[in-house]
Amino acid sequence: MFRQFQSRLGMKKRVASPFPLMNQAKDKEFYRAEDLAKKLDVNIMTIYRYIKSGKLKAHKLGKEFRIESAELERFLKMTSTK
Repeated sequence: MFRQFQSRLGMKKRVASPFPLMNQAKDKEFYRAEDLAKKLDVNIMTIYRYIKSGKLKAHKLGKEFRIESAELERFLKMTSTK
């Protein structure tokens, strides 16, 4: 009923998405911490320590961490030897 009232008065209000970054995240590839540990052949706790120290940036979704593939590339370049 309120929506009908709004449309009659021309008061339609655009509601911002509660997840503004969702569209951006669809195009990106993410790794779970477990997958990254297997890929780098290190213990999962090593990945968690990198995340906690800020060396590796991650997104926490529920109980899991997700690491963007671009962040992995940045991390590997940062830690490579010359």
